[in-house]
Amino acid sequence: MKKILVVFGTRPEAIKVAPLIQKLKKDTAFDVKICNTGQHKEMLDQVLDFFDLVCDYRLNIMTENQTLYSITEKIINKMKDVLEDYNPDYVFVHGDTSTTMAASLASFYHGSKICHIEAGLRTSDLRNPFPEEANRRITSVLTNIHFSPTESSKNNLLRENINPDTIIVTGNTVIDALFFGIEKVQSDESLVFDLKSKLLKDKEIVLITCHRRENHGEGILNVCKAIKELALKNTDYQFVFPVHLNPKILKIVHQELEGISNVILIEPLNYPNFIWLMNEAKIIVTDSGGVQEEAPSLGKPVIVVRDETERPEAVEAGTVKLVGSNTDLIIKEVQHLIDDKESYLKMSNAHNPYGDGKAVERIISFMKTIS
Repeated sequence: MKKILVVFGTRPEAIKVAPLIQKLKKDTAFDVKICNTGQHKEMLDQVLDFFDLVCDYRLNIMTENQTLYSITEKIINKMKDVLEDYNPDYVFVHGDTSTTMAASLASFYHGSKICHIEAGLRTSDLRNPFPEEANRRITSVLTNIHFSPTESSKNNLLRENINPDTIIVTGNTVIDALFFGIEKVQSDESLVFDLKSKLLKDKEIVLITCHRRENHGEGILNVCKAIKELALKNTDYQFVFPVHLNPKILKIVHQELEGISNVILIEPLNYPNFIWLMNEAKIIVTDSGGVQEEAPSLGKPVIVVRDETERPEAVEAGTVKLVGSNTDLIIKEVQHLIDDKESYLKMSNAHNPYGDGKAVERIISFMKTIS
């Protein structure tokens, strides 16, 4: 029986590893334990409850005013105790967070083999996004098995001289999670009742999310200016914005958008509410990497308010458009989707490059082939 430790610390990681944990735990070939570093806290616990997961280890590293230095130091030191207690054969990490990088380094020191889910995503700039691009590159150097979501991400690893025998293209586990989640919320409307009561009736939804470091300051201000103009021009639409609690986002959003009748500012949503809202939306404006992967599976065009993306497959497939935080360009592209039905349908019907919801199945099948 293979001993597997799955480590995560943020809400996006938890969502993307949840369907894998569920199926690993049901398979007698594996002994599985879960480690939550606590890089996020309340938002992450909501995800665990939704997927009915219970952590074996909680590192509780989160403190007020934490820094990248303190996060990294705490994870490495606390992971030492976990690794010595459980002594896993394999440690699964996901994506590009500080948890991913630090847990991989600790696991490397311990001698466990590292399995990296969502491996091989890259931009052309080590400092953009910061620190995620560096985290994923460092993790790749330490990884023994790379589970890449696409051929493009596999090719990124090959260009870095990663052994091709260690790279497996699986699709993205976020699609597995999304299909599970949508089925669950559609069968139990009580999960989204409170959210539905906050929305305006008989108005199409434009969903906005914005939180990344590169959009702090001028970036979020420009996004808000675009949303304000779009809302005032398109009164038959409602612009729903779950506002991140970071004061650098929260203050500007409320200053710029509060009081506009068809702009709905709400608190951050738990996972079931958010995927339900994505499914109800007509158009999505976001800087989220996960949304770039999820929304195309629901047939939702995505306007990405970032200058670069580590998910170029979506741009190439035509499911997303990259516009940066340019106010005029955001207005132009969203308005075009509102006005031009043919362009809207073209984006809506474009093929999602991130998979068919069977990534977990492929990961588990591969793990059974190795000794």
